[in-house]
Amino acid sequence: MDLSPLWITFKISLVATAIVFVTGLLLAWGVTNLKKGKAVIDAVLSLPLVLPPTVMGFLILISVGTNSFIGKFLDTFGMKLVFTWQGASVAAAVVSFPVMYRGIRGALEQVNPTVVQAGRTLGLSEFKIMRKVMLPMAAPGILASVVLSFARCLGEFGATLMVAGNIPGKTRTMSVAVYTAMQGGDRELAYKWVAIIVAYSLIILVVMNCLPVLRRSHR
Repeated sequence: MDLSPLWITFKISLVATAIVFVTGLLLAWGVTNLKKGKAVIDAVLSLPLVLPPTVMGFLILISVGTNSFIGKFLDTFGMKLVFTWQGASVAAAVVSFPVMYRGIRGALEQVNPTVVQAGRTLGLSEFKIMRKVMLPMAAPGILASVVLSFARCLGEFGATLMVAGNIPGKTRTMSVAVYTAMQGGDRELAYKWVAIIVAYSLIILVVMNCLPVLRRSHR
């Protein structure tokens, strides 16, 4: 049994989770501090959550394809995203971004505003308030968002298939491996991949169930 889809999936998921953690944290912090236009910006940032993955894959494909501005810019450096694991990471990041963004935003909004205001009264900058007050208090919620986003990346299928294709040993993920095995009539191989996916999904759920305990200990 070729285990390359397992390692490719985890590599793509780790890179995608790192991308959405940084972008999700910054954007969630920015939207939380907005006074006007919050609803519109929130709707735009949450759009990948409601659009079908294949639609998101199509939009990503025309955005980073060889004929796009980004594609032509990368081509000058001899780089490309289409049909590469890097492109699959971008697709997984885009699809899982709303999970990270909305989770972090919810965690930040639950921080006691009195504590934040006290920091401002003491003369702390917004960055220091974010780093020393909001992040420590919102840490359990942020951790939960990271776990959920990582799980979403692990199970991504439609967008990554459209952007990265199904290249064995290069872009074939576990979800695509199940699809390929069923298409080829190899049910035994499909069962093995399904068993692996169910196993790590249970592990993720156990971790998620342990987070409330960590949150109470943190408080």
